[in-house]
Amino acid sequence: MQSKAPVLEIKALSFAYDREVVLEDISLRLEQGDLLAIIGPNGGGKSTLLKLILGINKLQKGIIKLEDHHIGYVPQNTNINIDFPIQVIEVVMMGRRGNKKTIFGYSKEEKLRAFSLLEKVNMAHFAEKKIGALSGGQRQRVMIARALYQDPELLILDEPTSSIDADGQREIYELLKQLNKTMSIIVVSHDLSILLEYANRVAYINKRVTHHDLSSVKKEYKFTDKHVCEVELLEMLGSCRC
Repeated sequence: MQSKAPVLEIKALSFAYDREVVLEDISLRLEQGDLLAIIGPNGGGKSTLLKLILGINKLQKGIIKLEDHHIGYVPQNTNINIDFPIQVIEVVMMGRRGNKKTIFGYSKEEKLRAFSLLEKVNMAHFAEKKIGALSGGQRQRVMIARALYQDPELLILDEPTSSIDADGQREIYELLKQLNKTMSIIVVSHDLSILLEYANRVAYINKRVTHHDLSSVKKEYKFTDKHVCEVELLEMLGSCRC
């Protein structure tokens, strides 16, 4: 039986702003069903890598293969224009191709599609609320619903739990765990405590990339508390043969 092509494959990627090298010889492969966590220090190149995958930055050196998969993207900042008087369901419909409301408004089919996605992220009861009236965690769920509008096979999220309380963070990651059953996911995060419970792979980006398969680490670690010691986790990642 022939194996399926990877959702994303990056080979020998390097990138520089002017003469400053930000990424060097990055190779990365994302299989169908993976939940990849990208971690690393500020300025290490994580955001630049996302911009290259999304086509925001022009590729300079190397190869990025996406195999024509649709990509859903959830940016880090969900506070942009929260004072604009737009309903939650309209924000979701902005995820359609073209991203613009027609002169005749949205169709019945588009509204039904948006409502079904709000149901999927448990936000349907907020459909007619103004986006600015929601909490940070609620807005993030709406942004995820918007990213799902085009049925992506790959969902990319940049710091999805930043500025969200602990309960909201867990709700977001539980949602991603469910979505991961039908799509591959890349999450950029500083929240190391989520790695063992939700991700199956980790890429540490600091100009170069170090890969970690978490299966061996998970076997050694038993959850006894909701909090994971980040120092202990980094020690385990450093000692695993990945």
